[in-house]
Amino acid sequence: MDLFSNANYNFTKWRWHAIAFSALIVVLGLVQIARNGLPLGIDFSGGTIVVLKFQQPTSEEVVRKALDRIPGEKVVQQYGAASANEVLIRLPQAQATEQGTSLEQGARQVVDAVRAANIGAFEPISTEIVGPVIGKDLQRKGVYATLASILGITLYIAFRFRLSFAVGAIAATLHDVIVTLAVLTFFGYELSLNIIAAILTITGYSVNDTIVIFDRVRENFRTMRGASLESQVNTAVNQTLSRTIITAGTTFLSVLALYIFGGEVLEGFAFTMLVGIISGTYSTVFIASAIAIMLSKNETTPVAPAAPARAAGDRPRRRERRNA
Repeated sequence: MDLFSNANYNFTKWRWHAIAFSALIVVLGLVQIARNGLPLGIDFSGGTIVVLKFQQPTSEEVVRKALDRIPGEKVVQQYGAASANEVLIRLPQAQATEQGTSLEQGARQVVDAVRAANIGAFEPISTEIVGPVIGKDLQRKGVYATLASILGITLYIAFRFRLSFAVGAIAATLHDVIVTLAVLTFFGYELSLNIIAAILTITGYSVNDTIVIFDRVRENFRTMRGASLESQVNTAVNQTLSRTIITAGTTFLSVLALYIFGGEVLEGFAFTMLVGIISGTYSTVFIASAIAIMLSKNETTPVAPAAPARAAGDRPRRRERRNA
């Protein structure tokens, strides 16, 4: 299927507008992250999460009052759909340390306190406990995995194409990561192992699309001799536009179904993927190519020397055979 068989859009014409817009989004995203911080999930921060399922609807405020007998900070929020009557209670790791209790004891205290308040019949349906050592180890491994993937991408593209292309691809990848983290922070999603996996998937997805365009640019070096890099890149983007749109569209619909029907466990992963697909498609078309052009300004592909003109009436010389 070729949706844009004769596409001839001048994408590179708007490259400065795209760079300015993306720079603004990235700055706003960094401000958002710096102001609110990255909300770390229990995978990284450590602590205890208890999910209680009530037989009758119960407000978060009632559950919060029932936990007043437990000193320290507690987070109480609705878990899943309102009709599920499920409440999530989080006890941070720091609180257990200050009180001198273990994480397991904290979980039991939550259940005992809610039961003693007599606010309705319930049952604990899940308890998640992560110690401080495991949480810090997961933080470190998550950072290492992200940095290793970016380094590998840089080396591969610099070796296969040009260093300026590698910088363009990395700029687009960092753009996608920052935008995704900012959106996650804005909507209150906590950074978990599932979300880290989604971010790594986004980087690979975005770079894959970028490499397809760069590979077509390399082919255009041979077929468009003498043309500017700007023209070659613009042609490559138009030639791969159908592939980019179809791939992004089908992936987006698949992840959207996962977001709608996957439940709470996969919601963060799917939402991260949805944001990343949109950002990755945009950065592939506008940012990666724009940065590559900016760093390779005024570059042209080598032009083969033209053959000397032959005067009218001249006959081509025949090769003389040498006698063995």
